[in-house]
Amino acid sequence: MRVAVVLFPGMNCENESVRALESVGLAAEIVRANEPDRLDAFDGFLLPGGFSYEDRIRAGVVAAHLPVMERIVRAAEAGRPVAGICNGAQVLLETGLVPGLHPGRVEMALALNDSGQRVGYYCDWRWLVGDLFPEPMPLPFAHAEGRFVTRDPAVEAAIGDRGLIAARYCEPNGKVTRAWPVNPNGAFDNAAAIRNPEGNVLAIMPHPERANWAFQVPVSVEGEWREAKRSGFRDAPGPGRPFFTAFADLMRRAAA
Repeated sequence: MRVAVVLFPGMNCENESVRALESVGLAAEIVRANEPDRLDAFDGFLLPGGFSYEDRIRAGVVAAHLPVMERIVRAAEAGRPVAGICNGAQVLLETGLVPGLHPGRVEMALALNDSGQRVGYYCDWRWLVGDLFPEPMPLPFAHAEGRFVTRDPAVEAAIGDRGLIAARYCEPNGKVTRAWPVNPNGAFDNAAAIRNPEGNVLAIMPHPERANWAFQVPVSVEGEWREAKRSGFRDAPGPGRPFFTAFADLMRRAAA
């Protein structure tokens, strides 16, 4: 199964994303945003992190209006898997693919971080738990606009009622504490990842590709990952691997 890592100008996590996808048995290839005709040959799509078009206007909005995204929207509507990481997640929200309650409508935004303690760009590690990460996992994040918000209370209620939050920021023991420092950006309901109702489109703000191997976890992160790194298991799967395993499983189900 082939995955296109769709690269817009300013994105910078494409190579890490390719290697992470390959680590779970997928064939990944970088496809530039000005090559939309190539996308028909792929079974799934991943939009990586970075700063597409310098985050002009707001993060992800310029990329969301390019012709290549029309192809990806049609592919998603046909059931093919699509994932967006950080800036890629911002693009998916700006196309209306996530949360996707009303196709074609932009229902949410990734607003400027505002946790009550930190405002604007922030880079650190936090723990996540949810369907994507049944056991609490530490992941890095690096964004200025990572706060999942909506001005429509009905959208927020539907996301909760339909279980569309795929991962939440939590304490190392898995407890979801809705305050700083556990929630680093002020996202509603501690949302770190949101999917569409069909489950084939996923937007995640932390960077699983930067934690796909144990050696990528800093020793400042306590627990088994620090011990794995200190013990020399550099090539062991890291805490970000479950994200890519879940994406591979999604692609297999879509192809069945």
